[in-house]
Amino acid sequence: MPETPMNTPTERSENSVDPKLLEILVCPLTKGQLEFDAAKQELISRSAKLAYPIRDGIPIMLPEEARKID
Repeated sequence: MPETPMNTPTERSENSVDPKLLEILVCPLTKGQLEFDAAKQELISRSAKLAYPIRDGIPIMLPEEARKID
């Protein structure tokens, strides 16, 4: 079986999050569901009123990094 170089592009766009990952991620504060905002590249926790940023395809699930929303 040939080895695949680490830097080959994946099928997933860099501006998206793996749907399987979204299924298991929850808000670290409320343990509630998250919504993916593709335009802003954020995961929204309506229960905590926070938007967690996604940087380089990696969700940053730290409350201190999240943006407050109304």
